[in-house]
Amino acid sequence: MFETSLLCAGKWQPAATGQTFDRIGPLSSSVSSRCAAASIDDVQAVLAAASDAQQEWGATGPGVRRQLLLKAADILEGYADEFVDRMYAELGATEAWARFNAKLGAGMFREAGAMTTRIAGEIIPSDMPGSLAMAVRQPAGVSLGIAPWNAPVILAARAISMPLACGNASILKGSENCPATHELVCRALVEAGLPDGVISFLTNSPEDAGEIVGTIIDHPSVARINFTGSTEVGRKIALRAAHALKPALLELGGKAPFIVLEDADLDAAVAAAAFGTFMNQGQICMSTERIIVDEKIADTFTQKLAKKVSSLRAGDPRKEKGIQLGPLANKDASQRIAKMIEDACAKGAHLITGGASNSAIMQPTLIDGVDPTMRIYKEETFGPIAGIIRVKSDEEAISVANDTEYGLTGAVFSRDVNRAMAVAEKVESGMCHINGPTVHDEAQMPFGGVKESGYGRFGGRAAIDMFTNLRWITLQQKPRQYPI
Repeated sequence: MFETSLLCAGKWQPAATGQTFDRIGPLSSSVSSRCAAASIDDVQAVLAAASDAQQEWGATGPGVRRQLLLKAADILEGYADEFVDRMYAELGATEAWARFNAKLGAGMFREAGAMTTRIAGEIIPSDMPGSLAMAVRQPAGVSLGIAPWNAPVILAARAISMPLACGNASILKGSENCPATHELVCRALVEAGLPDGVISFLTNSPEDAGEIVGTIIDHPSVARINFTGSTEVGRKIALRAAHALKPALLELGGKAPFIVLEDADLDAAVAAAAFGTFMNQGQICMSTERIIVDEKIADTFTQKLAKKVSSLRAGDPRKEKGIQLGPLANKDASQRIAKMIEDACAKGAHLITGGASNSAIMQPTLIDGVDPTMRIYKEETFGPIAGIIRVKSDEEAISVANDTEYGLTGAVFSRDVNRAMAVAEKVESGMCHINGPTVHDEAQMPFGGVKESGYGRFGGRAAIDMFTNLRWITLQQKPRQYPI
């Protein structure tokens, strides 16, 4: 069992009330982590510490910020073995997934460190004689990052790395499903030497989340909010932030389409579809959920994909050999998906591989013959399952791809690059990959969605725009003439 603390003003400490909450992982009935349950008093102390640290951190030179973030990246990567243990205990994660999280999480810090000297403004020609007009970027202020559990190291690092690089003191609110994993991300920053109050860490009992987050958003020192998670919760955060007139970056749910045109390389498409659908048990916002296939090659593609999927096995990655996939976050998730399978089959779909489960471990599942009458066509599954939808043309494929409230990512497979590009340009998503999987993330890329998948972008220059204020400043270099 891991025990975690709150981080306030550079000190790790229990909640002021002494209260804790327990996380029980999906593979055991025992407690995986016992965590400090913050009260409003703890939140106010963290806000005061972050507010006090903001001015000095915002004035810190880019070289210093870069050095600290690069050092934190090295420390984070050195924690890989510890992340393996914590992610297994809290989430049942495979070793490969945990190590990938540590690697890309460190990459988020390194990319943010590289961006500190790219926070640039510009000189703008002015019509006013003798006026030097400048657009200047300055730190926005204290930033709140709310990270989910499904890619815990990556998404926690992403929530705080660019705000820190831009000169913003940052608060990470850890997930109730992986508090010990999220805590370790902040420990890397403390060990790297960030000044007291520049990074803070809060965990709370699940029932207190709304009050805790609302108190932080409402505080006058908090200038930016970023959230990765469900559309339902993201909408609540957006409303609270809008009431406070504060920008929020929201990366929310997805229902990613994977389009296979009739001239596609089917072996390459099968490999990408299997990876995009089942990596981390489909518990990725970018996971392939709808496989849209031209009917002329649908039978051949489906046979090939079924053979590939049948070779994948889910289970306890520490107790069973040949396991590529771990469990879902909890038993409730598999029960929710089971109802979607039952609904689809009752309405004419065909179960090809896998099927419903009574535990958190669910085998990879494919359903053919999915149509708009079925829940699985519209609802985000967030699990190891995808529906195959057969279409007659490129135009119908585009129409089906866009027939969703979501718009995070997508993929198009075709040997004709121009044809694939024409389709990709019409897919309503923040990201789209040609001849590649829907699951693809790099620290320097503008990452985010459209429609109910959210707004704003993490990564690179897009994140600089989000986490700084652009100010117009003029310097009058010779006397002006005024009309009065």
